[in-house]
Amino acid sequence: MKRIKIKFLKMIVSRFPSNSVRVRALRMMGFEVGKEVYIANNLTIAYPNRKMDYKLKIGNRVAIAPNVTFVLSSHPNWSRLREIYPEETGDICIKDDCWLGAGTIFLPNVTVGESSIVASGAVVNKDVEPWSIVGGVPAKKIKSIQKK
Repeated sequence: MKRIKIKFLKMIVSRFPSNSVRVRALRMMGFEVGKEVYIANNLTIAYPNRKMDYKLKIGNRVAIAPNVTFVLSSHPNWSRLREIYPEETGDICIKDDCWLGAGTIFLPNVTVGESSIVASGAVVNKDVEPWSIVGGVPAKKIKSIQKK
């Protein structure tokens, strides 16, 4: 029954037209979501429905554009490659006041520092420094943001 609940909540997070309902569904899945968070359509969270021991933390005032993917767990399923490449798992933390561009992908074990921007289409596989702009595949620092 728990697997069905998680699948249903994943569908709500991805497709429901109301932002407040998408945020509430993420919280019901056990993830931390701050205040004034905007989540656009088609948010994907990749992790097995059978396990809930991965953490996704989203800070306050975070803007998440369409088609963003958070990968908390990844493996080659039933392929023999699994003997060579075991499951990759880890937490993802998005600090306060970040802006995640459309189509960005976040791999396990990354933290995006406060007030940072991740450019559209970037693949984040390492931590992002606070007050910086990153982009590309893999994501690299483009420049620092000046605090006001």
